[in-house]
Amino acid sequence: MGIALKRMTAVLLLIMMIIIPVSDVYAEPQAGQTAEMGHAAQETELSDFEKQKQASYETVPETNNIAGWPEGPKVYGNSAIVMDMNSGAILYGKKIDEKHYPASITKLLTVLIALENSDPDDEVLFSQDSIDILRSDYASIGMRPNEIISMKDALYAILLASANEVSYAVAENVGKQMGGDYNTFIQTMNDRSGELGCTGSNWVNANGLHDEHHYTTAHDMALITSELYQHEEFRTIAQTLNYTIGTTNLVNETRTFQQHHKMLWSDNQNYYKYCTGGKTGYTDESRTTLVTTADNGKLQLVAVVLKDDGDAYADTKAIFDYAFDNFSKVPLSEADKPEEIKSYTEDDPYVLLPDNAGADDLDYEITITDEKHAEGSITFLYNGQPVGNVQATLTAEYVEDTTGYSTKLKLVEPDTASGTDSKETNLLQMIASLPMPVRIAAGSVAGAVLLLIIFSVIIVRRRAVRRRRRHRGSARRRQRVYMRQKTKRDR
Repeated sequence: MGIALKRMTAVLLLIMMIIIPVSDVYAEPQAGQTAEMGHAAQETELSDFEKQKQASYETVPETNNIAGWPEGPKVYGNSAIVMDMNSGAILYGKKIDEKHYPASITKLLTVLIALENSDPDDEVLFSQDSIDILRSDYASIGMRPNEIISMKDALYAILLASANEVSYAVAENVGKQMGGDYNTFIQTMNDRSGELGCTGSNWVNANGLHDEHHYTTAHDMALITSELYQHEEFRTIAQTLNYTIGTTNLVNETRTFQQHHKMLWSDNQNYYKYCTGGKTGYTDESRTTLVTTADNGKLQLVAVVLKDDGDAYADTKAIFDYAFDNFSKVPLSEADKPEEIKSYTEDDPYVLLPDNAGADDLDYEITITDEKHAEGSITFLYNGQPVGNVQATLTAEYVEDTTGYSTKLKLVEPDTASGTDSKETNLLQMIASLPMPVRIAAGSVAGAVLLLIIFSVIIVRRRAVRRRRRHRGSARRRQRVYMRQKTKRDR
């Protein structure tokens, strides 16, 4: 029985081996399997990445949908813009108001706040906090706690080397000079960007290290860079290729670093002859970000590309070439001045138009910025697209019709219900609306006139007194003569 059972078991095992396929079972995948699985996962990831990249490239720029507008190139950047830095004309636009992480192009705003609130010779002291933000893979020039450099050296380190600890230290030191601290500087970044017209930005640090609450838009970065470009110090630093910081209070060696923006290097394949500077940026979350300024002798433009997974330099060159080749300045002297405008406050105002368009094709929108002084901002439009912004003095009639405010003196009947004399009220309102220098001058004139009146009254009164005295004296003399004559007759 035992032998028979063993034989049956052996037969069953043989049948199972024939019917069921052989497979190995391990607690973890083996080396060969791991490599094969990883390769398959990588192919899937790259496939998704390429799909997203291609989808971004195929997205048509909004400016391509403007009637009569030249067709612009496709770019890999999720958002892109080319804007004239003087007039604010937008020549190329692709999702310009979409929010993205900026990475190190944040430092352009940091430099703007520093230039506006400090001097080149100011000292920048590095705190322990400014050094503690660094990781091994962060851009840095190796500053130490309690080390001191000049503000000038610091700004070169920020723009050329993209030094993160220097950005923090500048914000910390300038914030203290402003009467606060690092957070004061960050708040100023937000306030200043708002003043420049930025509507889609929020800043929580001075260097662009990733934070989900730290973001901007292509249009906002173009506005910030346009303002920064007005500073000669920035233009000088932005075009510098190499810079050396001398010895400091703690380090007896010099530090030399190079420009990161490849379009400035003549021996680089990305060199662009019109490039005048800019700022690079990258984090895993932001992807490549790039801000570039360019001047061809006629136009001064800024280009911004955000979240670019292609070639940001190639994209920038393509949109610059498109703008330079298809648009020209059109002086506003060639267009009829809108009847609401008394005069332009800028010298030689202009708009930028496609080469096939003229001044007669313009529309405009007026924003009153100061009703008391009839000041406004005029945005000129071509088929709805902003092509230039100009400051102007508006007519008093337009301001009154639009806002109800008037600088004219209105003489109306007294308000018997309130007991207030409307004539006096309007006169006081008119005086209060005058600029301070005018009011001071008017007060001086009024004071002089009042003194003249007082002196005149005094003189007239004194003359009258003298005349009365002479009159009384003459009367007394005549009385004495009469009395003497009367006395003689009586005798």
